[in-house]
Amino acid sequence: MQTKLMAMASVWRRVLLGMMVVTAAVVLPEVCHLLGRALGVQTALGEWLLPMHLPVMLAGMMGGPVTGLVCGVISPLASSALTGMPLPHMLPFMMVELAVYGLCAGLLRRTRIPAFLQVVLVQVAGRAVRAVVLAVAIYGFGFTGLPMTVIWTSVVAGWVGILIQWAVLPLPIWRKLP
Repeated sequence: MQTKLMAMASVWRRVLLGMMVVTAAVVLPEVCHLLGRALGVQTALGEWLLPMHLPVMLAGMMGGPVTGLVCGVISPLASSALTGMPLPHMLPFMMVELAVYGLCAGLLRRTRIPAFLQVVLVQVAGRAVRAVVLAVAIYGFGFTGLPMTVIWTSVVAGWVGILIQWAVLPLPIWRKLP
């Protein structure tokens, strides 16, 4: 009986974590967009800071691969439905990228790989899978909504967000949060 209660508590903890992550992944980009408008850079602040990436990676690190994957898929869907961002032509690619971030962060969370390297591996995996999916869409299905160069330009534009992830994400790994 006690084992069942502990399992239920673990599930509810992950559901609550997921709800908080999805909320953060919707609110943080909106804050960036509001600040961007106030600063005259429009949506560029979100492109620079990558505000959806951080909560999704944290979901995987704290809740495991399934929690990270689910949050990675649901976050851009919820944001698009509630705010219109990401735009429809970007939505499936962001869903894939964020799902991979959450999944990989969850898979690596209990490894002996140094924390900083875990973050880098998660970032590379997400961008690599997004690039493959985008290449298949462009070259296999004739998709014209985004150019293939968007992968590289998003890395260049998002270097500040990447640095923030390098600074913030190793902390929970290093501290061995559950």
